Amino acid sequence: MRGTTGDAARDRGGYDVVGERRVRRAGGTLLRVITVWAVSTLTMLALAGILPDFQLQRDNDESLTDVALTAVWAAGAFGLLSALVWPIAVRALLLVPALVLGLLVFFLNGSLLLVALSLLPDGSGEADPRTAVVVAAVMSAVASATSTAFAVRDDEAYRRRLSRLAQRRRGGRRDEARHGMPGTLFLQLDGLGHDTLCHALGKGLLPTVAALLDGEHPSHRLAPWHTDWSSQTGASQLGILHGSNHDVPAFRWYEKDSGRTMVCSSPASTAELQHRAIERTGDGGLLTFDGASRGNLFSGGADQLALVLSIAARRGPSNRSRAGYFAYFSDPANAVRTALSFVAEVVREIHSSTRSRLRKETPRVGRGGFYPFIRAFATVVERDVVVAAVMGDMLAGRTAIYADLVAYDEVAHHSGPRSRDAERVLGRLDRSVALMAEVAAHAPRAYRVVLLSDHGQSPGETFEGRYGLTLRDYVRASCGLPVPRRAQHSKSGSEARDVVRTALHRPVAGTEDDLSPSTAPATDPIVLASGNLGLISFPDLPGRATREEIDRRHPALLRVLAGHPGIGFLLVRSEEYGAVLLGAGGAEIPLPELHDGEGPLKPFGKGAADAIRRTDGFPHTADIMVNSAYDPATGEVHAFEEQIGSHGGLGGEQSRPFLLWPVTLSDPVPEGEDIVGAERVHQVFRRWLRECQGPQVPLGPAQISLPTDRPEGGFPAADRAVQDENA
Repeated sequence: MRGTTGDAARDRGGYDVVGERRVRRAGGTLLRVITVWAVSTLTMLALAGILPDFQLQRDNDESLTDVALTAVWAAGAFGLLSALVWPIAVRALLLVPALVLGLLVFFLNGSLLLVALSLLPDGSGEADPRTAVVVAAVMSAVASATSTAFAVRDDEAYRRRLSRLAQRRRGGRRDEARHGMPGTLFLQLDGLGHDTLCHALGKGLLPTVAALLDGEHPSHRLAPWHTDWSSQTGASQLGILHGSNHDVPAFRWYEKDSGRTMVCSSPASTAELQHRAIERTGDGGLLTFDGASRGNLFSGGADQLALVLSIAARRGPSNRSRAGYFAYFSDPANAVRTALSFVAEVVREIHSSTRSRLRKETPRVGRGGFYPFIRAFATVVERDVVVAAVMGDMLAGRTAIYADLVAYDEVAHHSGPRSRDAERVLGRLDRSVALMAEVAAHAPRAYRVVLLSDHGQSPGETFEGRYGLTLRDYVRASCGLPVPRRAQHSKSGSEARDVVRTALHRPVAGTEDDLSPSTAPATDPIVLASGNLGLISFPDLPGRATREEIDRRHPALLRVLAGHPGIGFLLVRSEEYGAVLLGAGGAEIPLPELHDGEGPLKPFGKGAADAIRRTDGFPHTADIMVNSAYDPATGEVHAFEEQIGSHGGLGGEQSRPFLLWPVTLSDPVPEGEDIVGAERVHQVFRRWLRECQGPQVPLGPAQISLPTDRPEGGFPAADRAVQDENA
């Protein structure tokens, strides 16, 4: 009787099938190693013949055979060092800012090559340090391409590679211990509006996404949803992931009770906002059960975190906001490929901005200085790291994954929502979606993929470009305060710019040291910009200043602002009527009497009145809320910061993101209703997770351990969603 698996694997003739497969696999692995080694050797010989500062011989008397043997040993030593030393080096450099680590890739590889040459027995290898960087980069890229070609041609090898990666991601957990029902991937294409998505689909820019909607029986459905008044990632993603975006009136706002400025792209602010949402809902978030949060502002309660801004304020080797960088850059081929793409993207942006300037295209904003590197970080580094992390999550079979890709949003801010640059980025994002879909086929469970955006973008010339003054300077002039002789530009406050500053351990611009007290004179108004939404606060007036108080201090301010052609309407409190909306021609409408399509709201469309009323109820709504003018014929708004594609207020496509979901899931809302607000999207996603039968364990107030101690910076010392960083 055969009592072992090995015996059962033998055929009738006693032949060991398993043994044959093992020999075949070992032979295949040996063949791949030899082939990659041979290709690397030939690459090294070619580079030695091309580059004068790279030598594989001590003198000209050495034979071709001697030079070839030197190349063989050098290529082998470099490959072995890359396999052994690289992961250790990357882990040791984990605390180095992510952007700096990306730039160090070339120098680390070059150093390994120099070490490999020094190990040659006859000392015949020699290279200038700068040349070594080039040689190492080319060899790593060629070796990676060769290995990838083998995996593509060998289905069995590709399957084994994916299985090993999945097992490593699972940390040794058995599949039987996991739930067999489908997992869910929520993939956020940051800043892509519903109408722009449809436009891109019509032009054939998104073939992977189009395939989901095409055919007689499409696999997915598409619909727009409506943001709150604050149409930006902070408000939308907080509402989607944590079920509450209460008291988030804008991208940045001033809080009188603490004297601090909150910014939705600052680690300290996002940690505080996440804490407030958990306190309000009594729930850890959308991803509390076996979830992963990748590239987001907030954790969503996930226990698997990478590139999550709300935990980025915590520094240390266990900081999981950096874990995604290590997991990706520990592979030298990944590091070199991303570094080369990074450099190419910097060159692409410099060429594009130069061409735009020479052609005198309008509208146009400055794209010099550090911006090309910011764009490259968002469109290359962040994209590659997040996509790799998501693929690892699917191979590990996680129940719920939420990931954000910010590439399109960053480029659209500076090039325009439907510019050539932005369309090219969309094409690359579509290929990323295709890659993740391909990997999902090898995951230990099926995945239902939900694509969405957190807001759209509305085009238009900046307020300063059209009228010659920033909103801040215009407010100061209307208050009779001095305006600088040389007006300062309103800097762009895009999420990617501030995330890069965080990665470099630099303070986020415009935060006044983020949560620290304001240093402005107490009598001066604080003017903050959030796309085409402006916020004006008077720090020395307690509570929310009324219209009457503002008129007594600055009699012309409200009248001048409301009548400005670049401003659509103002929201301010009145002692007599409560909150009122002010517009051109002396329009003044109490909020209870405010209706869509009437008075100052005439061009802003459905839902504007309710969005304004909701924001009016927030504790930290500014003394004066300013929304720019909107032209429904062109879809243009006027951003109060340096952006020709903007979001943050009302007007146009910025308030109409998209939601694309599998037909196997229920409709988000009953037919005839609109999906309104990020909190409603959260409720829909909760229902879909239940439909996928991924066990959801709502955390009641008694199950949430919220900290009572907060450091002076203002963010919570810990919260339930992210306190276990070493799990």
